[in-house]
Amino acid sequence: MPDISLSFEVHQPYRLKRGFAYERPPENVALEDIFDLYFDDQRNRAIFEKVAKKCYYPSTEILLEGIDEHKKDKRKFKVSFSLSGVFIEQCERYDKNLLDLFRQLADTGCVEFLAQTYYHSLASLYEQKNEYLEQIEMHEQAMRDLVGYTPTFFENTELLYNNEIAGIIRELGYKGIFTEGMERVLGWRSPNYVYRAKSDGMKVLFRNYLLTDDIGFRFSAKDWEEYPLTADKYAAWLDATSGQCINLFMDYETLGEHHWTDTGIHNFLRFLPDEVLKCSNLRFSTPSGIAKKFKAMDEIDIGVYSTISWADLQRDTSCWLGNEMQILCYELIKRMEKKVKSTGNWELLKIWRYFQMSDHLYYASTVGGASGEVHNYFSPYGTPVEAFVTLYTIITDFERRFFTTE
Repeated sequence: MPDISLSFEVHQPYRLKRGFAYERPPENVALEDIFDLYFDDQRNRAIFEKVAKKCYYPSTEILLEGIDEHKKDKRKFKVSFSLSGVFIEQCERYDKNLLDLFRQLADTGCVEFLAQTYYHSLASLYEQKNEYLEQIEMHEQAMRDLVGYTPTFFENTELLYNNEIAGIIRELGYKGIFTEGMERVLGWRSPNYVYRAKSDGMKVLFRNYLLTDDIGFRFSAKDWEEYPLTADKYAAWLDATSGQCINLFMDYETLGEHHWTDTGIHNFLRFLPDEVLKCSNLRFSTPSGIAKKFKAMDEIDIGVYSTISWADLQRDTSCWLGNEMQILCYELIKRMEKKVKSTGNWELLKIWRYFQMSDHLYYASTVGGASGEVHNYFSPYGTPVEAFVTLYTIITDFERRFFTTE
């Protein structure tokens, strides 16, 4: 009886001011106004409110209804979420009622919230791990204080994973970690089993990207041979899939933003729990529940130079560090750590950490093909060069203002 884990990534970045590189910003800016100097709060609010209306509210309400409908059943409807700290901040900043909905999910006892980096950053790739550890601690604190939940299972930014990351997460006491179920790592093995990290034995769950992408990327594709995808058809696919577990993990915005309501995506979500639970061989679970229930079938060995992720067709780090523009900005941001932290100034530290959000480097990717189309869809910029110029100009302005001595 395979256990189905249905998990959602929820993250919205703070977008930079696109015109900053072509304007003459004021020289004297108070520390409390630095955020508004570099970030487009009006645009961020507009996007947040649009996505909340199209996705966050209707999708969460549907999930709550599904959980309530099956709360007395032996096989309950369970889901999991990974909320970035920046997303939680935006709920506090733009719409506190939305955060109440996620608290309601936590109160059901049928929802697991995963740990991640507070700033949805690439800090796990830094040579020095202090910043990574601090962001994990910040995220856990935010989840306790604002959502009322203490995570026990980890999802690193964009499912980034290697042996070193796994070792750190194990030392922090987490029960397991999520990553991408890719052929380059698994070979002949299936993603539908529990594995263990090299040496320390921590449980590793792999995303079944084929079944996930049937919803995430192909749901509204009218030229897809399986279109339209209905809940009963999808449940039949799950029922025909062997293994210990089937891990479905996608952006929450899939439900109403990437696929609009008129595609039928919300009806699909509404009927999915019933259709899955009609199959006597299936049950819903959470990542920590799966890790506790099943023994690891084999060991996973992924070195630092073979780091994997769920991004693009390459499923490595190249979508953030694949060209010289991205590497330059990445190194500039990373090298500021000691200077920023030595000031003891929380406002400067917070702004520097906002620069670390993986989204900024993602927008500067020059990859082509299908992956490039996805980058273009998400990017607020006209070209990757514009994304680079904006990020580079803002980073260097920040460094000049506060860390350059005459």
